[in-house]
Amino acid sequence: MTALDGPLTRSRGAGKALRRLLAVALAVWFALPLLPLLLWSFADRWSFPSVLPTAFGLRSLDQAVAFGALPALGRSLVLSVVVAVAATLIGALAARALTFGAVPGARLVSVLLLAPIALPPFAAVLGVNVVLLRAHVPAVIGVALVLTVMALPYTAFVMRTAYGAYDRSYEEEARLLGAGRLQVLRRVQLPMIAPALARAAFLAFLVAWSDYIVTLIVGGGEVVTLPLVVASAAAGLGNDAAVALMSLSAVAPPVLLLVGVLAFGRRRPRSSKEVSA
Repeated sequence: MTALDGPLTRSRGAGKALRRLLAVALAVWFALPLLPLLLWSFADRWSFPSVLPTAFGLRSLDQAVAFGALPALGRSLVLSVVVAVAATLIGALAARALTFGAVPGARLVSVLLLAPIALPPFAAVLGVNVVLLRAHVPAVIGVALVLTVMALPYTAFVMRTAYGAYDRSYEEEARLLGAGRLQVLRRVQLPMIAPALARAAFLAFLVAWSDYIVTLIVGGGEVVTLPLVVASAAAGLGNDAAVALMSLSAVAPPVLLLVGVLAFGRRRPRSSKEVSA
């Protein structure tokens, strides 16, 4: 028996196989509820007692497009990206300042950042909507502002965790080597916190993407996103296939983004020599 065939190697191999098995089981667990949606999306006829659809087609796609799903999908994407960028940037700046003690009254600021989670969403949005209306803020800007505030607790928490494990000595070493502020930001800070930024942006995107209450109340019917269209279609369209297709289209972008974030988070960490180069 060689050293490579020892108990330690076998233990690592078993652990790797177990992790893969667990990953597959979780993927099946999360994908299984989407299977009925996928079948319904392209089922022209599915009647009892048939286990599977008896006729497939694309009529649901035409009906979803006629119901305004494509423009709503585009608006949801743009709104979610804007909220993700704004909330991640503000959350990262706030987290860095709070972590390294650059903010007076840090505890109060931390409480204010978490306030959107503690307040009842419906009551808070009604109060904020009155202020936005009196200030003549356009509906789309008001929706983006409120959703950004609602996403801040998540981005700030993720970035505070990242900055808690952040070693500022790399920045000091880079400055000693003659790097300016922008170079330190681009070559040192951003590469080190990039995975955390990706996770924070994903959470902010998810907050905006799945929102219904804020868009309905603050948008006032002027901002029609995909969740509003799906809810309206489910209540009044009477076509299960079209509703299933729109629901599936509402699930796909967050899932794809999550896969991208997980893949990005598994990239090889940069060594200290690479960071300070």
